[in-house]
Amino acid sequence: MSFEEYAALARQLAEQRRAGEQHAAAESERRRDLHAAVDSLHHRLTAQGHRLDQLGRAIDIDQPAAGPPPAPGHPAPAPGPVDGGPAGAAGAPGPAGVGAYPQLPAGDARLALPTAVSPAGAGVPTQRAAAVDPATELELARRMADEADRHGHQAELLAQRPALLPTWSPLARAVAVYAGCGAAAGVLMLTLVLASGIGLVDGFTLGAWICAGLPALAFFGGYVVLGRWGRPAMVAGTPPRYLPLGFLICFLLVPMGYCAYLLLFRTLR
Repeated sequence: MSFEEYAALARQLAEQRRAGEQHAAAESERRRDLHAAVDSLHHRLTAQGHRLDQLGRAIDIDQPAAGPPPAPGHPAPAPGPVDGGPAGAAGAPGPAGVGAYPQLPAGDARLALPTAVSPAGAGVPTQRAAAVDPATELELARRMADEADRHGHQAELLAQRPALLPTWSPLARAVAVYAGCGAAAGVLMLTLVLASGIGLVDGFTLGAWICAGLPALAFFGGYVVLGRWGRPAMVAGTPPRYLPLGFLICFLLVPMGYCAYLLLFRTLR
């Protein structure tokens, strides 16, 4: 072999070595990127789990006890038997007396290929599992995390709405509740007026209930209703109940209702 051939061979080997080093560096960089992506996704899923726990506690749902998530870079444990039964491919359905894999003697088991049972009962060698691309799996997991974020945001928006009149503003809701309680007190007022007409209630008692008793009951009723059904499941602080407005509505609505009743009664009479 001539000197030129040796030189060409040396150059070829040097190029192959450089290509191998570049490939190793690129593979190392890819692995570092994958590990960083796994760590980021792990922290994101952990934060999602904590947020879901908060949502569950806000709507009074007991969260089942769960173990800590697997550390990044470590595979999750494979599912085991359930209720004493075989797990995985060994528990696949098949003819009576025949499992997913045929029973072989101990000496021949390591030499035999795993077989799957066809409907006809004939053993067919199983195919090897296709190679999984970590980048593809991470992208799928990231998309699922994005979808979980979207649904979680929708759940938070729903949790920030109260059960009573959820689409109304807090002021409009308070006005409606206090007015409704005042109207209910007006019905009781008419009952007392009718009872007073037949002599069951005297005038002083009727006046005390109309001017103080029934408006106070309406006010406290509206206060309780707003605190029980007008409070969102997730809210920072205490939502406003508009106490001065409620006091004004209840203590004006019932006496005005009584005056309107007297006016109507005299007009019809």
